[in-house]
Amino acid sequence: MKSGTHPQSSQSSSVQGDWRAWLPESKARVFQNLEGNIQNAYAMFSVMLDEAFLLLRKGRLEQARQAVAVSGALSCMLAHPLVAMLRALDAHARHYGTLPHTDPLNPDNFRGERCQQSARISELLSLVLLTQRSQFLHKIRTLIEMTEAAEQDYALSASRLSERTALSPADTWWTLEELHYDLNSCFRESVVVLKSFLRVLPEEELASFERQAFKLPALAAPPRNNGGKIPHRPSAPIARK
Repeated sequence: MKSGTHPQSSQSSSVQGDWRAWLPESKARVFQNLEGNIQNAYAMFSVMLDEAFLLLRKGRLEQARQAVAVSGALSCMLAHPLVAMLRALDAHARHYGTLPHTDPLNPDNFRGERCQQSARISELLSLVLLTQRSQFLHKIRTLIEMTEAAEQDYALSASRLSERTALSPADTWWTLEELHYDLNSCFRESVVVLKSFLRVLPEEELASFERQAFKLPALAAPPRNNGGKIPHRPSAPIARK
């Protein structure tokens, strides 16, 4: 049986208030486990990309290609637990009516054209979606789509570099930098959503949500090389800060 919509906590009235607020021990444990699991995957992914750029700057191209190939596999290890958590948020909100505070996505927090466009649409729709439920569910769906698209694009670009099929290697390296940034933004946005969600989640629903959040989604089909063609990206210096 679905329960009615759960009211938001009276202790905070905004996403910023939720982020600063204290979580009880049981909810803090779930937050730390979920956030920590994804953070570990992000750290491995990011370190490997840093290593690839370092090797590239040193002119060790073959080793750089090997490192970027590994980073492509690690991007999947980041995206899958993140998408699992987001899908659990979506499913729980639909079934139980648990609705936290929600802010629209900010296009300035993303670099890639696709993610920026998705964030702009989210921002515009927040003005016309009248219910809290529709705003929250749309944001979750958008984050899922952005995460999956960025991960697939990253894996494809990494594959082209490692297999030497990229038509413009410099542009493709820059694409990896953009996609890394956007995956990080999706992760950080999702963690903020998770904190707000846990603030209003009834204690008796915590265990079922946690079980769902750790269920990894099925692996998507690997992206096809498409003859080595990549979307045009403006040229930029090959550097990673």
